[in-house]
Amino acid sequence: MVELRKRKTPVEPVAPPPTKRANSVKSTAKSKDAPADTEPAPSNGNSSKNKVSVGDKITLEGFGGEIETNDGEKTTLKKLVEESKGGVVLFTYPKASTPGCTTQACLFRDEFTPLTATGFSIYGLSTDSPKSNTTFKTKQKLPYTLLCDPSATLIAAIGMKKAPKGTTRGVFVIDKEGKVLAAEPGGPAATVEVVRKLVGEGGPVEATASEDVGAMADGSKVEDEVESGKVHAEEVESSTAANGDAEMKEDAATADVAADVADSAEKLDGGA
Repeated sequence: MVELRKRKTPVEPVAPPPTKRANSVKSTAKSKDAPADTEPAPSNGNSSKNKVSVGDKITLEGFGGEIETNDGEKTTLKKLVEESKGGVVLFTYPKASTPGCTTQACLFRDEFTPLTATGFSIYGLSTDSPKSNTTFKTKQKLPYTLLCDPSATLIAAIGMKKAPKGTTRGVFVIDKEGKVLAAEPGGPAATVEVVRKLVGEGGPVEATASEDVGAMADGSKVEDEVESGKVHAEEVESSTAANGDAEMKEDAATADVAADVADSAEKLDGGA
């Protein structure tokens, strides 16, 4: 008797799961079409993309952050504008007691009365410490307050911050309503001239154009060395003082020679 065996049913192969290639292609296309995320520019002027320009009306609340006077008092640009009669003038300088900065500060000192006649309040602004700025103010007999901005928040807000660090010499003027009247870099005399034009004062400032360029060249070189750490501000200050003493001695010697010549001429006239 023949035994019949049951044949096994063949197992069908399992189909592979569908690929997600189409979806990935769509996702890639979508990511290409989607606009790149961009950070909104802050309204307080702390972004270089949001650099202030003449004619802009800025929101003073929070603009430039908190700074400090050379006397150690905390303040803001908003507070300074509110305390002023007609607006605020900020002249920026790289380093206190260096040649170019001394020239600039003294020009604003000498022009202080006419520049403030229409109600502007003048301030010097740098990243120096209160101690350095107080020494600078006292030695040069400056009639205005010097502002200390070690983090350069206000300096950056008004567009006077160098990259990666440092301060551009310049001037920034704003009126009581927050309208920017001036915002530009310039040499010692040029920054004063900007303000003179705003207040309607005619005539050039004392320093000539060539003197201004010379002060910028000499001062900027020394200021860059101070900022990079090659030279200490105290060394520059003592060197400046020594040069001043030498000039005084030279002037005294010249005066003595002139006096001797005058005496000799008088004796000759008497004997004639």
